Amino acid sequence: MAKAILFDSTKCTACRGCQVACKQWNNLEAEETVNTGTYENPPDLSSRTWLKMRFIEPPDGDGKVWLFSRRACMHCTEAGCVKVCPTGAVYHHEEGFVAYNKDICSGCGYCVDACPFDVPRMVGSTLTGKKKMEKCVFCADRVANEEKPACVKTCPTGALIYGERTEMVDLAEQRVSKLAADGVDAQLYGKDELDGLHVLYVLAHSPKDYKLPVNPEVSPSVTLWQDILKVMGYAAVGAVAGGLLLNYMVARARMVKEKEGK
Repeated sequence: MAKAILFDSTKCTACRGCQVACKQWNNLEAEETVNTGTYENPPDLSSRTWLKMRFIEPPDGDGKVWLFSRRACMHCTEAGCVKVCPTGAVYHHEEGFVAYNKDICSGCGYCVDACPFDVPRMVGSTLTGKKKMEKCVFCADRVANEEKPACVKTCPTGALIYGERTEMVDLAEQRVSKLAADGVDAQLYGKDELDGLHVLYVLAHSPKDYKLPVNPEVSPSVTLWQDILKVMGYAAVGAVAGGLLLNYMVARARMVKEKEGK
């Protein structure tokens, strides 16, 4: 059964315990940062930061409101990174999330261009042949042992929960209905986007206010080359097969002619 993480932004206090737990479990080094006038730290995802909390202050009538958002791989069903990966290093795990085999990553960076959420990060050098992609891997080692992802395990408020995706969708819809009854313009994000995300969001504002794409999509331009290569590959196979068939027919005709001449 497909698994999912449900993030309820209305229960999040932005303690960043999830951010720390992700680093600890995955042995990711800390980053040296500077104060840029925001509580966000570090400023963005990187090869050493697979999950970070966003602190957002959108206009809200006469004042402002704090919005907290989780930024990490969304584990899409229609995953552009999976489609464009030439080595199969990025692939769908049997439980639905987007897994990653770093050992066979070629460092091409196609996944970076294909992600509508701007998540994958590259590290290393193409010249040395050691360039690799980095991103959240859904704590696949924990999940395989029937443990919760580290970020979920550490959340003190219940803003992060984990389980069967269908169950997470049901819980999210119930939560949205309850918030709506309390006058909150809540919505569920991720149920249908890109054929369903495996990180679902309960939002109290529009996705745009949380800096999420309203209608995320994988740009056809980044996958077109693969479709072309497939067609070219099929054409090449057809040409080889045709050549072999023609060669056989010519050889066969020669053999028949030689027999007739004896």
